[in-house]
Amino acid sequence: MKIALWLTVCVSVVGLNTTAQQPEPAPALQVVVDTERSFARTSAERGIRESFLAYIADDGLLFRPGAVNGKKWMLEHPVPPTQKRPLLSWQPAFADIAQAGDLGYTFGPWEFKEDITDEKPVGYGHFVTVWKKQTDGSWKFAADLGISHAAPKDPKVDWQPSTNYKVKSWKATDKTDPNSTRAGLLSRERQFSKASTTDGPVKAYASYSAPDLRLFRENSYPFEGIAASTQALAAKISNGHLLTWQPLSADVSQSEDLGYTHGTYILSSKQDPGKIIERGSYVRIWKKQNGVWKLVLDVTNVWPPANQPG
Repeated sequence: MKIALWLTVCVSVVGLNTTAQQPEPAPALQVVVDTERSFARTSAERGIRESFLAYIADDGLLFRPGAVNGKKWMLEHPVPPTQKRPLLSWQPAFADIAQAGDLGYTFGPWEFKEDITDEKPVGYGHFVTVWKKQTDGSWKFAADLGISHAAPKDPKVDWQPSTNYKVKSWKATDKTDPNSTRAGLLSRERQFSKASTTDGPVKAYASYSAPDLRLFRENSYPFEGIAASTQALAAKISNGHLLTWQPLSADVSQSEDLGYTHGTYILSSKQDPGKIIERGSYVRIWKKQNGVWKLVLDVTNVWPPANQPG
């Protein structure tokens, strides 16, 4: 993700304290945000690699360029010795959590300095991190992916609890079947993929997304809302292109209202499907709205030239 200089390591979030005048968020949501901030603070204090090893789940995913077990990958790929101390810093601009308080996600801006003493960053972007509560009660990230773009023109926005943010009460005794729900989300993902192929990605996103969809694409600032997102897709993908998705896995909250999927995608020629233009990975976050899974966030990461056709 973010920066090729650190083998595209993905990021998460550095932040500041909220004030007493601001609304109180759901307790579990605050814990997720505080964990994200601690993750970023550890990156500044102990280094990028150590922070990722400390906060990634045992089965957490990084993308190198396809999905891999992040902890195993980092242990097998030590960072070459260097006199410099790279600094990857970030902060959350948005956070949300499932009703069960066991699955959440954050996103926000990141920046990278080749050395902590450098005056200016050399890279900027946005990250997306999926957080999952572990059996010991701690929070670790399950997936991390992001994009790079030009230096932002607007000032950084640190996460603050929304005045109208509410999480519905949920009891662990409620009847749920996460395995069935996980299969249902994968089915929804495959329906989306089929619609993208038959009707085109613009119509597919318009049909399957929530009104406040966030779309993350390389070299662009994040798009918010269906109109802005589909307009961006239309500008990138011509009528002669075919965009197909290959879902690999899904996970859902115990409350069955929040889930995520990940996989790979191929952009090819519609006239010659064997002619591949671009490959990449994706992570999608889905949320139940009126009993229907709706896409609320979509991030893709283009594989580097060595992993592209030709």
